[in-house]
Amino acid sequence: MNIIIFSIVFCEIFVFLLLLSITGEWHVLLKVMFWFLTIASLLISAYFIYARYQFADRGGGMQEKIRGLLVGEMDWDGQGTALDIGCGNGPLTIRLAQQYPEARLTGIYLREGGWEYARPICEKNAEAEGVMGRIEFVQASATALPFEDESFDLVVSNLAFHKVKDVQAKKDLIKEALRVLKKGGVFAFQDLFWNEKLYGDLRDMVKDIKKWGVQEVVFVDTSKSELIPRALKLPFMVGPIGMIRGVK
Repeated sequence: MNIIIFSIVFCEIFVFLLLLSITGEWHVLLKVMFWFLTIASLLISAYFIYARYQFADRGGGMQEKIRGLLVGEMDWDGQGTALDIGCGNGPLTIRLAQQYPEARLTGIYLREGGWEYARPICEKNAEAEGVMGRIEFVQASATALPFEDESFDLVVSNLAFHKVKDVQAKKDLIKEALRVLKKGGVFAFQDLFWNEKLYGDLRDMVKDIKKWGVQEVVFVDTSKSELIPRALKLPFMVGPIGMIRGVK
């Protein structure tokens, strides 16, 4: 977001200097530029205040709604074990534990630093919801999950893959996630799949996934959901999100 604001201001200043060099009307252009910058800054500030409110738990609750898009698309019977890759402070892992009372879950915390701080928060949140007895939180890399092949009945990830920095081809993260999924198991991954810089051509990626031996793979364009306000469906917000789900 900071880069976007900086880019806008830089362009405004460039246009201003260009006009000055052409017209020489310094006093008039100074007034015009002042009001232009003021109004633009107010509009940008208002937008990001609105966006922050929408994503706040006590505001629009957009993060929970986006997690709901993933959970709503899953077709799992809740029997067995589930893995949440990139669990953060545990909201999706906890939600799955609540929805599937017979399942046991593992939440993977991906960040290298801050685990000593994050783990107590994850466990505290799970305790508060009464599901800590069926959840284990561990720190690991999404590029090399510390589990044997075909260990889980369900594998999910929500807006985490694009944050992983130690891999160039993001689709390799999907391949690694599918490695630990049992044959016949269910998977659902939501991320910035419309971002070609991260994932390349979406159709090619879906074809590659099919070649990895999965029974079923479907792309769901969750960015078109009516739960997401139009103002947030911008490329630098949640416009590029989508979901890949299926059965191995």
